[in-house]
Amino acid sequence: MNSVLTALRVFEEVAARQPAGLSELARLLDVPKSTVQRCLRTLAEAGWVRTAPGNPGHWVITGKAFSVGSVLASGPRLREVALPILSELQAETQETIHLAVPDGNELVLIERLDSPHQLRAFLALGTRLPLHAASNGKAYLASLDDDHVEKFLREGLSRVTEHTKTDPEALRREVAAIRERGYAVTDQELHEGIAAVAVAVRGRDGGAVASFSISGPNSRITPDLYAKYGEKALAAKSRIERFLD
Repeated sequence: MNSVLTALRVFEEVAARQPAGLSELARLLDVPKSTVQRCLRTLAEAGWVRTAPGNPGHWVITGKAFSVGSVLASGPRLREVALPILSELQAETQETIHLAVPDGNELVLIERLDSPHQLRAFLALGTRLPLHAASNGKAYLASLDDDHVEKFLREGLSRVTEHTKTDPEALRREVAAIRERGYAVTDQELHEGIAAVAVAVRGRDGGAVASFSISGPNSRITPDLYAKYGEKALAAKSRIERFLD
C-alpha cells in the first residue's frame, strides 16, 4: 500500500511540475532517489508518464490521464461521439482541432487532431486553457449564466500575450457577441500568431460539457474565414449534441 501511495504522489508531482527531474522529485517528496526511480519506471510501464522529448532526464505525464479524466468530466459518450465528427471537420478545414473539457475555471485539452500543414497550431494534451484567452475557453464561458460569468470576471484576468483582453467590460461585450453568433474567435490572445474559432458542446441537461476549436496560423485563419469556420463548427456541434442525447 505504501508503494502505491508513493507512486501516486510521484505522479501528482510530475503532473504539477512537468518536466520534473529525479532529484527534484526526490527532494520534494523526501524519499530516496531509488524509490522515485522505481515509481517512475512503473508508471512509465503502465503508460502514465514518459521521459520529456529532448530532455531524457526529466518526466512528463502522458495523455492517458486526460483520457481517464475526460470520462469523468463529460461522460464516456463524448469521445465516442465527437471524434469521428471532429475528424471530418479536421479533414475539411485542414487545420488543427482541439477538444477540451471544463475543470474549474479552466479547460483541459483532452484531444488534438493535427493539421497536415507543417506550420500549424499545437497544444500538448493536458494543457490548461484560460477561459478569457483561449477560443475554447471563451466559447465555454459564454455558455455559462451571467452569475457565473460575473464571478469569473471578478477573480481577475491575467495577460497571456499582448493581445489578451483583460478588461472585464470588453469580455462582457464579447460574451454577448459569442452568445448571439454561437461561436468564439481569438487572434493571438493565447499564442502569438495563432487564431482560432470555437464552440461549446452542451450535454443532455443543457450545460456545456466540452468545447472544440479550429486552430491555425492567423496567416491562414484570417477574419474573412471566421464566419465560414464558425458555421462549420456549429454544424459539427449540432451533430455531436444530437448523438449525445
